[in-house]
Amino acid sequence: MASIQLPRFIRLLPLCSLILAACTLPDNTEKGDVSATSAGWKAQTEQINQLQRYQTRGSFAYIGTTQKTYARFFWQQYSPDNYKLLLTNPVGSTELELIVKDGQTQLTDNKGQKYYSDDPDSMIYQLTGMTIPMENLRQWIVGLPGDAQSYAISNQYHLKALSWAQGMEKWKVTYQSYDEKVSPQLPNRLDIEQGDNRIKLKMDSWTLN
Repeated sequence: MASIQLPRFIRLLPLCSLILAACTLPDNTEKGDVSATSAGWKAQTEQINQLQRYQTRGSFAYIGTTQKTYARFFWQQYSPDNYKLLLTNPVGSTELELIVKDGQTQLTDNKGQKYYSDDPDSMIYQLTGMTIPMENLRQWIVGLPGDAQSYAISNQYHLKALSWAQGMEKWKVTYQSYDEKVSPQLPNRLDIEQGDNRIKLKMDSWTLN
């Protein structure tokens, strides 16, 4: 089993490979259009929670104080707790492949080296320098609040924004738009902010099984 104490390997990818719109986070994410106890929101969350297998692909950007990473991403959910995240460069070569299965994480870097851990967040940070809360991200990506302490809901019963704090880290997520071609409707553009770091996701399409 390989040690994960190695230099960071994520390479900068050309900005031209990604087109993402800027957004401004709201000052108060508790102000939504409808209540979290509304029947419409409960129905939306029930439909999303019933999804067992799905996949989406699109554009990924990580913009921090010391690095900027742009890539194409592919997310495949095999079951509620098993999933894969793949980041590729503009020519289609793998930059990072993360597979989480039965509580264990396998990460493959751009040289084909594999690493293993039961903590995907720490492994990603040690190998890439990116802070990504995977357990919450897998819920945020489908429009669920995860462990958020506060969140806002639109009058279409979509998640609009949320706030989540873990220790000294404070996260804010905003949703710019949803894909109306799938049912239930799922996000196709969201922005995640933590301190000086920002993650931007743009989903080109969803496939629901």
